Amino acid sequence: MGQVAEATTPTVEKKKTRTDSTLTRVLKYSGVRLLSLFITVVIGIYLTIIIANMGGYVDKMMISEIQERITMQIAMSPAYEKMDPATKNTLTQEKIQDEISRLNLDQPAAIRSVRFLKNALTLDLGRALFMTSDSGSRNVQRIILERIPYTLLLMGTANLILFFSTLFLALALSRKYGSFWDKIVIALSPTSSVPPWFYGIFLILVFAAVLGILPFGGVIDAPVPKDLLGRILSVLRHLILPATSLIISSFFLSIYNWRTFFLIYSSEDYVDTAKAKGLPDRDIERRYILRPTLPTIITSFALMLIGMWTGAIITETIFQWPGLGRVTYKAIGLYDTPVIVGTTILYAYLLAITVFLLDFVYALVDPRVKIGGSGGAK
Repeated sequence: MGQVAEATTPTVEKKKTRTDSTLTRVLKYSGVRLLSLFITVVIGIYLTIIIANMGGYVDKMMISEIQERITMQIAMSPAYEKMDPATKNTLTQEKIQDEISRLNLDQPAAIRSVRFLKNALTLDLGRALFMTSDSGSRNVQRIILERIPYTLLLMGTANLILFFSTLFLALALSRKYGSFWDKIVIALSPTSSVPPWFYGIFLILVFAAVLGILPFGGVIDAPVPKDLLGRILSVLRHLILPATSLIISSFFLSIYNWRTFFLIYSSEDYVDTAKAKGLPDRDIERRYILRPTLPTIITSFALMLIGMWTGAIITETIFQWPGLGRVTYKAIGLYDTPVIVGTTILYAYLLAITVFLLDFVYALVDPRVKIGGSGGAK
Protein backbone atom coordinates (compact mmCIF):
# COMPACT_ATOMS: atom_id res chain seq x y z
CA MET A 1 0.00 0.00 0.00
CA GLY A 2 2.83 2.36 0.82
CA GLN A 3 4.46 1.67 -2.56
CA VAL A 4 1.16 2.43 -4.36
CA ALA A 5 0.82 5.74 -2.50
CA GLU A 6 4.43 6.65 -3.35
CA ALA A 7 3.82 5.79 -7.01
CA THR A 8 0.62 7.76 -7.38
CA THR A 9 1.85 10.91 -5.62
CA PRO A 10 4.34 11.91 -8.36
CA THR A 11 1.66 11.25 -10.99
CA VAL A 12 -0.78 13.59 -9.24
CA GLU A 13 1.92 16.22 -8.86
CA LYS A 14 2.79 15.96 -12.57
CA LYS A 15 -0.87 16.42 -13.53
CA LYS A 16 -1.18 19.41 -11.22
CA THR A 17 2.00 20.93 -12.63
CA ARG A 18 0.74 20.34 -16.19
CA THR A 19 -2.61 21.98 -15.35
CA ASP A 20 -0.90 24.98 -13.75
CA SER A 21 1.37 25.31 -16.79
CA THR A 22 -1.62 25.20 -19.17
CA LEU A 23 -3.52 27.80 -17.13
CA THR A 24 -0.49 30.09 -17.06
CA ARG A 25 -0.02 29.72 -20.81
CA VAL A 26 -3.70 30.48 -21.50
CA LEU A 27 -3.71 33.53 -19.20
CA LYS A 28 -0.51 34.85 -20.73
CA TYR A 29 -1.83 34.34 -24.23
CA SER A 30 -5.17 35.99 -23.32
CA GLY A 31 -3.41 39.04 -21.89
CA VAL A 32 -1.18 39.50 -24.92
CA ARG A 33 -4.11 38.94 -27.27
CA LEU A 34 -6.33 41.45 -25.48
CA LEU A 35 -3.56 44.04 -25.45
CA SER A 36 -2.88 43.64 -29.18
CA LEU A 37 -6.58 43.84 -30.01
CA PHE A 38 -7.01 46.93 -27.83
CA ILE A 39 -4.11 48.66 -29.59
CA THR A 40 -5.66 47.78 -32.95
CA VAL A 41 -9.02 49.20 -31.85
CA VAL A 42 -7.39 52.41 -30.59
CA ILE A 43 -5.51 52.93 -33.88
CA GLY A 44 -8.62 52.19 -35.94
CA ILE A 45 -10.85 54.55 -33.97
CA TYR A 46 -8.25 57.34 -33.97
CA LEU A 47 -7.86 57.08 -37.74
CA THR A 48 -11.65 57.21 -38.04
CA ILE A 49 -11.72 60.41 -35.96
CA ILE A 50 -9.02 62.02 -38.12
CA ILE A 51 -10.70 60.99 -41.37
CA ALA A 52 -14.21 61.96 -40.21
CA ASN A 53 -12.90 65.35 -39.10
CA MET A 54 -11.02 65.65 -42.41
CA GLY A 55 -7.89 66.79 -40.63
CA GLY A 56 -9.62 69.72 -38.94
CA TYR A 57 -11.68 70.83 -41.93
CA VAL A 58 -14.94 69.97 -40.16
CA ASP A 59 -13.88 72.19 -37.24
CA LYS A 60 -13.47 75.10 -39.65
CA MET A 61 -16.91 74.37 -41.09
CA MET A 62 -18.41 74.41 -37.60
CA ILE A 63 -16.71 77.72 -36.77
CA SER A 64 -18.07 79.23 -39.99
CA GLU A 65 -21.56 77.94 -39.18
CA ILE A 66 -21.36 79.42 -35.66
CA GLN A 67 -20.25 82.79 -37.01
CA GLU A 68 -23.05 82.88 -39.58
CA ARG A 69 -25.74 81.69 -37.16
CA ILE A 70 -24.91 84.11 -34.33
CA THR A 71 -24.44 87.04 -36.72
CA MET A 72 -27.88 86.39 -38.22
CA GLN A 73 -29.48 85.97 -34.80
CA ILE A 74 -28.18 89.32 -33.55
CA ALA A 75 -28.93 91.08 -36.83
CA MET A 76 -32.54 89.84 -36.89
CA SER A 77 -33.24 90.22 -33.15
CA PRO A 78 -35.44 93.25 -32.23
CA ALA A 79 -33.57 93.53 -28.91
CA TYR A 80 -30.42 94.71 -30.68
CA GLU A 81 -32.14 96.80 -33.36
CA LYS A 82 -31.28 100.18 -31.82
CA MET A 83 -27.72 99.22 -30.82
CA ASP A 84 -24.98 101.10 -32.66
CA PRO A 85 -23.00 99.01 -35.20
CA ALA A 86 -19.71 99.04 -33.27
CA THR A 87 -21.30 97.76 -30.06
CA LYS A 88 -23.35 95.21 -32.00
CA ASN A 89 -20.22 93.92 -33.75
CA THR A 90 -18.39 93.63 -30.41
CA LEU A 91 -21.32 91.72 -28.89
CA THR A 92 -21.45 89.43 -31.91
CA GLN A 93 -17.74 88.59 -31.67
CA GLU A 94 -18.05 87.90 -27.93
CA LYS A 95 -20.95 85.50 -28.44
CA ILE A 96 -19.15 83.79 -31.27
CA GLN A 97 -16.05 83.33 -29.15
CA ASP A 98 -18.10 82.01 -26.20
CA GLU A 99 -19.76 79.42 -28.43
CA ILE A 100 -16.42 78.40 -29.94
CA SER A 101 -14.91 78.04 -26.46
CA ARG A 102 -17.92 76.04 -25.25
CA LEU A 103 -17.39 73.52 -28.02
CA ASN A 104 -13.58 73.53 -27.49
CA LEU A 105 -13.10 74.58 -31.10
CA ASP A 106 -10.46 77.07 -30.02
CA GLN A 107 -8.14 74.18 -29.16
CA PRO A 108 -5.82 72.48 -31.70
CA ALA A 109 -7.39 69.64 -33.68
CA ALA A 110 -4.75 67.18 -32.39
CA ILE A 111 -5.66 67.82 -28.75
CA ARG A 112 -9.38 67.60 -29.49
CA SER A 113 -8.92 64.35 -31.39
CA VAL A 114 -7.08 62.73 -28.45
CA ARG A 115 -9.82 63.84 -26.06
CA PHE A 116 -12.42 62.54 -28.50
CA LEU A 117 -10.56 59.22 -28.64
CA LYS A 118 -10.56 58.91 -24.84
CA ASN A 119 -14.30 59.59 -24.66
CA ALA A 120 -15.03 57.20 -27.52
CA LEU A 121 -13.11 54.33 -25.91
CA THR A 122 -15.17 54.77 -22.73
CA LEU A 123 -18.37 54.93 -24.85
CA ASP A 124 -18.89 58.56 -23.91
CA LEU A 125 -19.92 59.50 -27.44
CA GLY A 126 -21.19 62.96 -26.58
CA ARG A 127 -23.65 64.92 -28.68
CA ALA A 128 -24.19 64.87 -32.43
CA LEU A 129 -23.36 68.02 -34.34
CA PHE A 130 -26.43 68.06 -36.57
CA MET A 131 -28.41 64.83 -36.29
CA THR A 132 -31.15 64.16 -33.74
CA SER A 133 -32.97 61.10 -32.48
CA ASP A 134 -36.70 60.55 -32.96
CA SER A 135 -37.28 62.17 -29.59
CA GLY A 136 -35.28 65.26 -30.62
CA SER A 137 -32.17 64.42 -28.57
CA ARG A 138 -28.66 64.91 -29.95
CA ASN A 139 -27.19 62.27 -27.68
CA VAL A 140 -25.22 59.92 -29.95
CA GLN A 141 -25.91 56.85 -27.82
CA ARG A 142 -29.65 57.46 -28.05
CA ILE A 143 -29.46 57.99 -31.82
CA ILE A 144 -27.65 54.67 -32.25
CA LEU A 145 -29.80 52.73 -29.78
CA GLU A 146 -32.96 53.84 -31.54
CA ARG A 147 -31.72 52.42 -34.85
CA ILE A 148 -30.18 49.14 -33.69
CA PRO A 149 -33.48 47.15 -33.51
CA TYR A 150 -34.35 48.01 -37.13
CA THR A 151 -30.91 47.03 -38.36
CA LEU A 152 -30.92 43.76 -36.41
CA LEU A 153 -34.35 42.92 -37.81
CA LEU A 154 -33.33 43.49 -41.43
CA MET A 155 -29.76 42.21 -41.33
CA GLY A 156 -30.56 39.35 -38.97
CA THR A 157 -33.39 38.06 -41.15
CA ALA A 158 -31.41 38.36 -44.38
CA ASN A 159 -28.08 37.05 -43.09
CA LEU A 160 -29.47 34.11 -41.13
CA ILE A 161 -31.55 32.94 -44.10
CA LEU A 162 -28.57 33.44 -46.42
CA PHE A 163 -26.08 31.64 -44.18
CA PHE A 164 -28.04 28.49 -43.36
CA SER A 165 -29.73 28.10 -46.75
CA THR A 166 -26.48 28.41 -48.70
CA LEU A 167 -24.64 26.14 -46.27
CA PHE A 168 -27.07 23.25 -46.63
CA LEU A 169 -27.59 23.75 -50.36
CA ALA A 170 -23.82 23.76 -50.86
CA LEU A 171 -23.51 20.53 -48.88
CA ALA A 172 -26.18 18.96 -51.08
CA LEU A 173 -24.43 20.17 -54.26
CA SER A 174 -21.09 18.78 -53.11
CA ARG A 175 -22.68 15.30 -53.29
CA LYS A 176 -23.64 15.92 -56.94
CA TYR A 177 -20.50 17.40 -58.42
CA GLY A 178 -20.95 18.14 -62.12
CA SER A 179 -24.73 17.81 -62.07
CA PHE A 180 -27.14 20.17 -63.82
CA TRP A 181 -27.84 22.21 -60.67
CA ASP A 182 -24.13 22.37 -59.86
CA LYS A 183 -23.48 23.92 -63.28
CA ILE A 184 -26.38 26.35 -62.79
CA VAL A 185 -24.91 27.60 -59.52
CA ILE A 186 -21.48 28.02 -61.11
CA ALA A 187 -23.01 29.95 -64.01
CA LEU A 188 -25.01 32.25 -61.70
CA SER A 189 -22.26 32.92 -59.16
CA PRO A 190 -21.01 36.05 -61.04
CA THR A 191 -24.39 37.68 -60.34
CA SER A 192 -23.14 38.26 -56.80
CA SER A 193 -20.85 40.97 -58.15
CA VAL A 194 -23.95 43.16 -58.41
CA PRO A 195 -24.49 45.13 -55.15
CA PRO A 196 -27.69 44.58 -53.15
CA TRP A 197 -28.95 48.13 -53.72
CA PHE A 198 -29.12 47.45 -57.48
CA TYR A 199 -31.34 44.43 -56.86
CA GLY A 200 -33.30 46.63 -54.46
CA ILE A 201 -34.05 49.17 -57.19
CA PHE A 202 -35.07 46.37 -59.57
CA LEU A 203 -37.36 44.76 -56.97
CA ILE A 204 -38.97 48.12 -56.20
CA LEU A 205 -39.71 48.69 -59.89
CA VAL A 206 -41.25 45.24 -60.34
CA PHE A 207 -43.12 44.54 -57.11
CA ALA A 208 -43.93 48.06 -55.93
CA ALA A 209 -44.21 50.25 -59.03
CA VAL A 210 -45.54 47.77 -61.61
CA LEU A 211 -47.35 45.06 -59.65
CA GLY A 212 -48.14 47.19 -56.60
CA ILE A 213 -48.19 44.21 -54.23
CA LEU A 214 -45.40 45.39 -51.90
CA PRO A 215 -44.55 48.81 -50.43
CA PHE A 216 -41.83 51.04 -51.88
CA GLY A 217 -40.03 51.46 -48.56
CA GLY A 218 -40.28 52.38 -44.92
CA VAL A 219 -40.80 50.03 -42.02
CA ILE A 220 -44.58 50.13 -41.44
CA ASP A 221 -47.75 51.34 -43.12
CA ALA A 222 -49.15 54.82 -42.55
CA PRO A 223 -51.45 55.08 -40.72
CA VAL A 224 -50.03 52.50 -38.35
CA PRO A 225 -52.37 49.50 -37.86
CA LYS A 226 -54.05 49.54 -34.47
CA ASP A 227 -53.84 45.83 -33.64
CA LEU A 228 -50.58 44.00 -32.89
CA LEU A 229 -51.04 41.37 -35.61
CA GLY A 230 -51.64 44.08 -38.19
CA ARG A 231 -48.44 45.89 -37.18
CA ILE A 232 -46.41 42.67 -37.36
CA LEU A 233 -47.76 41.81 -40.82
CA SER A 234 -47.11 45.37 -42.00
CA VAL A 235 -43.48 45.24 -40.87
CA LEU A 236 -43.02 41.86 -42.55
CA ARG A 237 -44.41 43.23 -45.84
CA HIS A 238 -41.95 46.12 -45.69
CA LEU A 239 -39.15 43.69 -44.81
CA ILE A 240 -39.57 41.44 -47.86
CA LEU A 241 -37.94 43.60 -50.54
CA PRO A 242 -34.84 44.85 -48.66
CA ALA A 243 -34.16 41.40 -47.17
CA THR A 244 -34.59 39.75 -50.58
CA SER A 245 -32.16 42.17 -52.23
CA LEU A 246 -29.53 41.40 -49.58
CA ILE A 247 -30.03 37.65 -49.96
CA ILE A 248 -29.97 37.60 -53.77
CA SER A 249 -26.79 39.67 -53.97
CA SER A 250 -24.72 36.99 -52.19
CA PHE A 251 -26.80 33.84 -52.65
CA PHE A 252 -25.14 32.02 -55.55
CA LEU A 253 -21.58 33.05 -54.71
CA SER A 254 -22.02 31.83 -51.12
CA ILE A 255 -23.30 28.47 -52.36
CA TYR A 256 -20.37 28.23 -54.77
CA ASN A 257 -17.81 29.06 -52.06
CA TRP A 258 -19.20 26.59 -49.54
CA ARG A 259 -19.66 23.90 -52.20
CA THR A 260 -16.01 24.25 -53.26
CA PHE A 261 -14.93 24.14 -49.63
CA PHE A 262 -16.87 20.93 -48.97
CA LEU A 263 -15.51 19.35 -52.17
CA ILE A 264 -11.94 19.93 -50.99
CA TYR A 265 -12.56 18.10 -47.71
CA SER A 266 -14.61 15.34 -49.33
CA SER A 267 -11.62 14.43 -51.53
CA GLU A 268 -9.34 13.70 -48.55
CA ASP A 269 -7.90 10.18 -48.14
CA TYR A 270 -9.66 9.58 -44.82
CA VAL A 271 -13.02 10.20 -46.52
CA ASP A 272 -12.20 7.56 -49.16
CA THR A 273 -11.21 5.20 -46.36
CA ALA A 274 -14.52 5.79 -44.58
CA LYS A 275 -16.41 5.10 -47.81
CA ALA A 276 -14.43 1.89 -48.30
CA LYS A 277 -15.44 0.75 -44.81
CA GLY A 278 -19.08 1.14 -45.82
CA LEU A 279 -20.03 4.03 -43.53
CA PRO A 280 -23.32 5.76 -44.41
CA ASP A 281 -23.03 9.00 -46.38
CA ARG A 282 -24.68 11.00 -43.60
CA ASP A 283 -22.13 9.79 -41.06
CA ILE A 284 -19.26 10.56 -43.45
CA GLU A 285 -20.54 14.10 -44.00
CA ARG A 286 -21.06 14.73 -40.29
CA ARG A 287 -17.83 13.23 -38.99
CA TYR A 288 -15.31 13.71 -41.81
CA ILE A 289 -16.53 16.74 -43.77
CA LEU A 290 -18.57 19.00 -41.52
CA ARG A 291 -16.53 18.48 -38.36
CA PRO A 292 -13.15 19.53 -39.87
CA THR A 293 -14.81 22.57 -41.43
CA LEU A 294 -16.39 23.70 -38.16
CA PRO A 295 -13.73 26.38 -37.44
CA THR A 296 -14.35 27.99 -40.83
CA ILE A 297 -18.14 27.72 -40.47
CA ILE A 298 -17.99 29.23 -36.99
CA THR A 299 -15.76 32.08 -38.20
CA SER A 300 -18.13 32.90 -41.05
CA PHE A 301 -21.11 32.77 -38.71
CA ALA A 302 -19.41 35.01 -36.13
CA LEU A 303 -18.42 37.59 -38.74
CA MET A 304 -21.94 37.45 -40.13
CA LEU A 305 -23.31 38.25 -36.65
CA ILE A 306 -21.02 41.29 -36.46
CA GLY A 307 -22.16 42.43 -39.89
CA MET A 308 -25.73 42.42 -38.62
CA TRP A 309 -24.91 45.38 -36.37
CA THR A 310 -23.41 47.56 -39.09
CA GLY A 311 -26.36 47.69 -41.44
CA ALA A 312 -26.39 48.18 -45.20
CA ILE A 313 -25.77 51.85 -45.93
CA ILE A 314 -27.08 52.25 -49.49
CA THR A 315 -29.71 49.50 -49.32
CA GLU A 316 -31.28 50.96 -46.16
CA THR A 317 -31.24 54.40 -47.76
CA ILE A 318 -32.99 53.19 -50.92
CA PHE A 319 -35.72 51.46 -48.94
CA GLN A 320 -35.90 54.27 -46.35
CA TRP A 321 -35.24 51.66 -43.68
CA PRO A 322 -34.45 53.49 -40.41
CA GLY A 323 -31.40 51.45 -39.42
CA LEU A 324 -27.78 52.15 -38.58
CA GLY A 325 -26.80 52.05 -42.24
CA ARG A 326 -29.09 54.96 -43.06
CA VAL A 327 -27.87 56.86 -39.98
CA THR A 328 -24.26 56.37 -41.10
CA TYR A 329 -25.15 57.61 -44.59
CA LYS A 330 -26.71 60.77 -43.18
CA ALA A 331 -23.82 61.31 -40.77
CA ILE A 332 -21.27 61.09 -43.60
CA GLY A 333 -23.25 63.58 -45.68
CA LEU A 334 -23.50 66.01 -42.75
CA TYR A 335 -19.89 65.50 -41.56
CA ASP A 336 -21.33 64.54 -38.17
CA THR A 337 -18.13 63.18 -36.64
CA PRO A 338 -19.56 61.95 -33.28
CA VAL A 339 -22.17 59.77 -35.01
CA ILE A 340 -19.63 58.37 -37.49
CA VAL A 341 -17.24 57.52 -34.65
CA GLY A 342 -20.09 56.06 -32.60
CA THR A 343 -21.09 53.56 -35.28
CA THR A 344 -17.43 52.74 -35.95
CA ILE A 345 -16.57 52.02 -32.33
CA LEU A 346 -19.59 49.74 -32.02
CA TYR A 347 -18.26 47.62 -34.88
CA ALA A 348 -14.66 47.80 -33.62
CA TYR A 349 -15.52 46.52 -30.15
CA LEU A 350 -17.73 43.73 -31.52
CA LEU A 351 -15.02 42.66 -33.95
CA ALA A 352 -12.30 42.67 -31.29
CA ILE A 353 -14.40 40.65 -28.83
CA THR A 354 -15.37 38.15 -31.52
CA VAL A 355 -11.79 37.64 -32.72
CA PHE A 356 -10.67 37.11 -29.12
CA LEU A 357 -13.37 34.54 -28.37
CA LEU A 358 -12.90 32.66 -31.63
CA ASP A 359 -9.50 31.36 -30.54
CA PHE A 360 -11.12 29.63 -27.56
CA VAL A 361 -14.02 28.34 -29.65
CA TYR A 362 -11.53 26.81 -32.11
CA ALA A 363 -9.87 24.95 -29.24
CA LEU A 364 -13.24 23.53 -28.17
CA VAL A 365 -14.36 22.27 -31.59
CA ASP A 366 -10.96 21.20 -32.93
CA PRO A 367 -8.61 19.21 -30.68
CA ARG A 368 -5.69 20.09 -32.97
CA VAL A 369 -5.88 23.72 -31.84
CA LYS A 370 -3.77 24.55 -28.81
CA ILE A 371 -4.18 27.93 -27.13
CA GLY A 372 -1.02 29.72 -26.17
CA GLY A 373 1.36 27.44 -27.99
CA SER A 374 4.13 28.70 -30.22
CA GLY A 375 2.51 31.20 -32.56
CA GLY A 376 -0.65 31.48 -30.47
CA ALA A 377 -3.70 29.33 -31.06
CA LYS A 378 -2.92 26.85 -33.74
